[in-house]
Amino acid sequence: MEDERRRGKRRRAGKESKGGIPVYVHVIVIALILGVIAFSVFRLVRWNMGTVRTEGVVEGDFEVEVEDQVFLLPEDKKALHEDDGVETILFLGNDILTFYNNDEGFVEQVGQKTGARVYKGGFTGSTVANKNAQYDESFPMDAFSFYNVSRSIVSRDFALMEEAAGLTDDPTYANTTKLLEDLDMSSVDTLVIFYDAQDYIKLRIGMNPDDDSDPITYSGALYAGIRLLQDKYPFIRIVCMSFPMCYAYNSEGAIVSGDMSDFGNGRLTTYRQFMIDVSGATGVTFIDNYYGTIHEDNSDEWLLDNIHVNAACNEHMAEHFVSVVYRGEY
Repeated sequence: MEDERRRGKRRRAGKESKGGIPVYVHVIVIALILGVIAFSVFRLVRWNMGTVRTEGVVEGDFEVEVEDQVFLLPEDKKALHEDDGVETILFLGNDILTFYNNDEGFVEQVGQKTGARVYKGGFTGSTVANKNAQYDESFPMDAFSFYNVSRSIVSRDFALMEEAAGLTDDPTYANTTKLLEDLDMSSVDTLVIFYDAQDYIKLRIGMNPDDDSDPITYSGALYAGIRLLQDKYPFIRIVCMSFPMCYAYNSEGAIVSGDMSDFGNGRLTTYRQFMIDVSGATGVTFIDNYYGTIHEDNSDEWLLDNIHVNAACNEHMAEHFVSVVYRGEY
């Protein structure tokens, strides 16, 4: 009998830890901890890959983590605007707006989807930031930077843009300048800032830590231009659209992914982060076209060349814009 009791105690001791907790509880806890660690590692690796998993690329059914951030215009500012019953959208940008002049263009597709009155204030080859601190007619493209276009719109003085347009062989610069000059800004409901990655490709400086309004930096020019527009037209809702991913040439002439290459001012994602930060600081809506659109695995289906997108990509970005900004209104 004594031996039987000893054997029973040993069996119970085998099922419990020193603290009296069953061994299986420790096994479960350890398994949960390992599971959490494994999931965290998976998420971190997936994030650092810089690409997104997609399904049905052509149809646009994406499983991604886009970082749209929406700011609604305060009611007191909206009250400053007389509603004429027609949604009017002004787009400012570069090739992402101007590459198409037909129904396949981004602006045109937004107009089709919303029925809005749309104006295309795009200047091919332009950038957000200025190249030179002071305008130099040897580089007339600075007159069409986002910062200087914003200055002209706010001041209603388009002399610099008209002069620069006269120095080019492309009549669209003069035509678009005239469009902006004639446009009644009091009729504009929404202003969209949409530039492709020209600032990254043309090596514009990313930021100046000592001057958040430095117009020769991407971050500073974006911030300063938005502030100018907000001060002059507080009733206009402003939306920043990020560029999609693109390719560039390195110093050896080889094609490299903007997602991975730093030419001295950061990778494409660095510029994207500048736009996110400026959008938050100025209280304007940010729409993420970087994640959820083009990545290295599907670039052949979205890009016509290293930077210009095709009509299907325009359609996807237009749908994204409408769904975020108008939230089911159209």
